[in-house]
Amino acid sequence: MTAVVVDPDVCVLCGLCTGVCPPNALELEPEQLRVLDHCTGCGWCIPYCPVGALSGGRARPTRRRHA
Repeated sequence: MTAVVVDPDVCVLCGLCTGVCPPNALELEPEQLRVLDHCTGCGWCIPYCPVGALSGGRARPTRRRHA
């Protein structure tokens, strides 16, 4: 399992990812976004980052549409 990685040079500290993290493993501090030790690497937060500062984790499962 790979934890999510934050690129501090890209992150704008908007906090959108912290609100969607299922295990609450992202912490917004005044100067940085921290990934806490209990990050499961689910990747749920990655598509919510408006600037692409998050990477790693597992691919988020997608729903299949039935015809």
